[in-house]
Amino acid sequence: MKNGVMLITYPDSMGSNLSDLDTILSKHFSKALTSLHILPFFPSSGDRGFAPYTYEEVDPAFGSWKDIDHLAETYDLVFDYMINHISAKSPLLKKYLAEGPDSPSKDYFIDYETFWGGEPTQEQIQKIYKRKPKDPYETVTFSGGEKRKLWCTFSAEQIDLNVQTDLGESFMEANLARLAQHGAKIVRLDAFAYAVKKKDTDCFFVEPETWHLLAKCRSVVEKYGSDVLPEIHEHYSIQLKLASHSYPVYDFALPMLMLHALYFHQTQYLKNWFAICPRNQYTTLDTHDGIGVVDVYGLLPDEEIEATKEHLYDHGANVKRIYNSETYNNLDIYQINCTYYSALGENDRAYLLARAVQFFSPGIPQIYYVGMLAGSNDLELLEKTKEGRNINRHYYTKEEVDEVVKRPVVVALRLLMELRSSHPAFDGIFQMVEPTDEEHLVITWEHRGRAITLNADFASYSFTIEEGDHTLMRL
Repeated sequence: MKNGVMLITYPDSMGSNLSDLDTILSKHFSKALTSLHILPFFPSSGDRGFAPYTYEEVDPAFGSWKDIDHLAETYDLVFDYMINHISAKSPLLKKYLAEGPDSPSKDYFIDYETFWGGEPTQEQIQKIYKRKPKDPYETVTFSGGEKRKLWCTFSAEQIDLNVQTDLGESFMEANLARLAQHGAKIVRLDAFAYAVKKKDTDCFFVEPETWHLLAKCRSVVEKYGSDVLPEIHEHYSIQLKLASHSYPVYDFALPMLMLHALYFHQTQYLKNWFAICPRNQYTTLDTHDGIGVVDVYGLLPDEEIEATKEHLYDHGANVKRIYNSETYNNLDIYQINCTYYSALGENDRAYLLARAVQFFSPGIPQIYYVGMLAGSNDLELLEKTKEGRNINRHYYTKEEVDEVVKRPVVVALRLLMELRSSHPAFDGIFQMVEPTDEEHLVITWEHRGRAITLNADFASYSFTIEEGDHTLMRL
């Protein structure tokens, strides 16, 4: 992957389709981005693409593989593979329901009662690591009228796949190869830690089976010059463990650590993380989901996590607790639904400081499309859909983007992105200088005689970026 800024976007979030996206990025961000994570662009029955029917085609509403190929000429691309599940309306499941519960297609899925050898005990169910307060199954009806329970970790539209049978493994391998052949430099393994199920465990990152699965996935895509990126929201020690096995990881701890530092003008916890965090990582402040909380346990004291959450609700712009409740179809207690700009009270200085620090953090920086446009919480979309995460999923028209990019905060952010994507020092060595107080953070990158330094002040929300005696940026 090119060592520059990566954009995360839906295929229809900036403009109506992939062609519009290409036009907008070429017009406004041609020097700012080096890679592009296009969120699921396959035909899907729900969860904004994360319940795919198939990986064989691009949803015609977004375009075609030709549009993807065209984007690959400019950007390194990241595609999603939902390794844990597939649409409840997929041809694969429809075929199984038509054939009957004893057909060979049964090996694509996990029969709930067969898995447990009957009905599980309450103790077995309580042991399972769940993000939703429900037993992990959905009841399906076959064409002959029979009913069976199939394992279902997430929504009823996302039926789990069995990656532990020959048939399930072959299906996975074929899809991974297809994505790599279509230009994915990275295949993001969505909900990876849930894929392996094992009786009498928590069914989350089950070892050693999960390591075998990850190695299998990598062996498939590396034939095409690609790699995998396992997506896991959990204790930071899992990311460290993955990195120790030479896998790239996400820095999902950074968003909350950064909020804490900005809210309370204290950088000690942020500095501690920079000292130990993996170097082969993708940094985030915002994604298509919420602001992760579980990822920062152990890096922030529990009372500081609670203080950060309270400050967000009290001082964030247009954010309320109810937006993270069942009222808005949010049952995930480990994430907060909010744009990062709104989480910072729509304070331009605080927001630009957060991005500057992110861009100087170890790893390749990702920026979500709403964040790239310094977007506020979309309360209209939230109320219309009653989906909590939609507060951070605004649909921008091409005309709207043309206006938004004129805002001073977006102009300044674009300059930061261009600097991060072009300066050769970021290919070198990360060094954090220890200032005498907790309000300041100083980071230097150096490569082949070129050095660039960020001096950040978390009290005044100001920073300078310097190369030698030259000031490159100042806020």
